[in-house]
Amino acid sequence: MIQKIEHLGIAVKDLEASLQVFEALLNTAHYKVERVESEGVSTAFLKLGESKIELLQATNETSAIAKHIIKRNEGIHHIALAVDDIDAEMKRLAALGFELLHPEPLAGADGKLICFLHPKTTNGVLVELCMDKK
Repeated sequence: MIQKIEHLGIAVKDLEASLQVFEALLNTAHYKVERVESEGVSTAFLKLGESKIELLQATNETSAIAKHIIKRNEGIHHIALAVDDIDAEMKRLAALGFELLHPEPLAGADGKLICFLHPKTTNGVLVELCMDKK
């Protein structure tokens, strides 16, 4: 079951410079910087109430974030939804016709298991399902 909006992912060209902007804007410090080799990104998280903002910088030119920056520039990349059972949600959404970008959950940033839904099946919005690793 989908529980809440977990975070908004924002593609950035320069993680350090963007952290300065968002820390000033939100009046809070980031709580984590992490590199996710499998996705080709460095991420930083800022907490805002119960939700988070994830800043994503490409670490190689073939990553999804690098491609996003080339195509659309910096800005919102995805919306992440917290789920209580990622396997069950993936099966439910696939049965409803949503296209999953991964057949199995992947290890993501911030201690999560993740799966993305293709934007062509979600009105042009890249949606990430995420669940805390157990």
